[in-house]
Amino acid sequence: MSTAVSSLYRFAWRHVPALPPPVGYGLFRAGADAAWGLHRLGAGAAGVGQLEKNLARVLPAPTSPGRVRRASRQAMRSYMRYFYEAFALAGMSEEQILARVRADVPPQVHADLQRDSIVLAVGHTGNWDLVGAWACRRLATVLTVAERLEPADLFDQFVAFRERLGMRILGQGRGEKVFDRLVAAAQDGGPYVIPLLADRDLSASGVEVDLCGHTARFAAGPAALAQRLDLPLYVAGMHYESLAGERRRAAGSRWGLVLTLREVPRPPGPSGPERVVAHTRAWAAAMGPLLAEHAVDWHMLQPVFDADLDHERLARSRAAQEGRA
Repeated sequence: MSTAVSSLYRFAWRHVPALPPPVGYGLFRAGADAAWGLHRLGAGAAGVGQLEKNLARVLPAPTSPGRVRRASRQAMRSYMRYFYEAFALAGMSEEQILARVRADVPPQVHADLQRDSIVLAVGHTGNWDLVGAWACRRLATVLTVAERLEPADLFDQFVAFRERLGMRILGQGRGEKVFDRLVAAAQDGGPYVIPLLADRDLSASGVEVDLCGHTARFAAGPAALAQRLDLPLYVAGMHYESLAGERRRAAGSRWGLVLTLREVPRPPGPSGPERVVAHTRAWAAAMGPLLAEHAVDWHMLQPVFDADLDHERLARSRAAQEGRA
């Protein structure tokens, strides 16, 4: 992370919680519209263009260039709404955190947590920081992995903030294997809700899946962890909804989040890599309809579909990774 970006993060964590919500939401929405408008003028970052390619593949048919453009503007607003809420979360009260999240989860989730932990396959949707804070209060302690940021003190601030919300965070350096540490942590205490961000993995361990009729590459981590620890696996969807009345007053915001969990049964057959692949493809298939229904809350500004990848570069990267292994 560049010095300018890390300084911006520090500034935002320090000052954004003090902003009145209408001002905060308004400022970040203006930033979203500016980024979207610059892309329309051909002067913006490539991320908005990639977002539109991704949306074109998950939006329900029929799609058109105009519909994709409108969706991408909404998606950028959703993305920047997430950033505002993440920075403002430190200033939210317990009442606001609980009021902002509505759970659409089967009773089996609570039954599973009475016995042991559960694993969640999570995409870049909604606002997991806020939902994670809610989950610590209404489900179980959240245990997850976060990539180590540079400089180190910024990452320490990131971890301390989320641990104050009740989460347990394991840092993962670039190229570092964290799976065995996660297994050990999951066996230490609990029960835990273990969400793993997994809707993009271009490494050699990424699994080819069918997502809304197109080939994408997802991470094997959620299925592998569920298999290793014999835990149930759920796919998680998160999307925004507009609030009104008493809930809006309690939330202190016009925006709430819906957490949707759906169990993904383990495929039959013996344990091993083949079953991890099959289970990953199964949860990708379950995630597809959730993304299609709330595509504008999928904050995927990077290539994830096979058709958008530089396969020669990908092959070189994988060969280097396998060589190091």
